[in-house]
Amino acid sequence: MVTIVYFCGGRSADVDNVPKPILDVLKGLVFRDDDQVTDLICRKRNLASFQVGSSGSRVLDGGLSKGQDFVFISVTEAPNPEVIF
Repeated sequence: MVTIVYFCGGRSADVDNVPKPILDVLKGLVFRDDDQVTDLICRKRNLASFQVGSSGSRVLDGGLSKGQDFVFISVTEAPNPEVIF
């Protein structure tokens, strides 16, 4: 399962245009092929809505502290494939 959170300020890409190039780059680095990804969550969030230190993640806070658009990506084991929701 891949979770992508696109943090942006001002004008930004449509959320549906964000995952494809990221999954393509991860191919061969994180997984053999992006056809292995069974679950995908993609979110777009406004940078101004978050404060450094509020996330509970040192990595995420590092991105927030720069004040520039960035992408946070998490790759985890997918939930049971027999579960729909």
